[in-house]
Amino acid sequence: MFKKLRADINAAKLNDPAARSKFEIWLTYSGVHALSWHRWANFLFRAHLKLLARMTSQFAKWLTGIEIHPAAKIAPGVFIDHGAGVVIGETAEIEEGVVIYQGVTLGGTGKEKGKRHPTVKKGAVLSAGAKILGGFTVGEYAKIGAGAVVLKEVPPHATVVGIPGKVVRINGEKVADLEQEKCDPLAEELCKLRTKVFELEEELKKLKK
Repeated sequence: MFKKLRADINAAKLNDPAARSKFEIWLTYSGVHALSWHRWANFLFRAHLKLLARMTSQFAKWLTGIEIHPAAKIAPGVFIDHGAGVVIGETAEIEEGVVIYQGVTLGGTGKEKGKRHPTVKKGAVLSAGAKILGGFTVGEYAKIGAGAVVLKEVPPHATVVGIPGKVVRINGEKVADLEQEKCDPLAEELCKLRTKVFELEEELKKLKK
């Protein structure tokens, strides 16, 4: 338990430039507190003390503003920055080195059974307000943009933005073939009107003859 706590504190020190000391992190960081409470809740859940585990997770939510289901699997060395509004579902799995900012949801769509929450691989960054919904995988060192809604698999080293989320970069390079074709609906309508006018002019010429 203490080894995992040290890993969480080290992750906070590594990823937060505002962190001044490990003691300050242990004393004041709600993300570290939430993970510590979760590890105890997860132990109770695996020991089949599920009601007590849920009570523990709800108490931790009240203390920290971070809701983590006691069955979620979270590796040591995860950093939850600020953390307010973070929700992590029952079948979510998070590997070491992942950074999670405030307002992130690792949830389901409400339609699946079994594995219905995301697996987030090593080193991924989930920016503020991102919603990742479904039982798919977010690849290693992927970056999810602020406010993105991700509904399908994310490749390793990819950058995803938008609603719904789209891959815009892989390994820092633009993904041209995934860019949407841009069209001007006004120009299309004008073309249709022009064609219609031409057809009517032809009909008038025939009537005059």
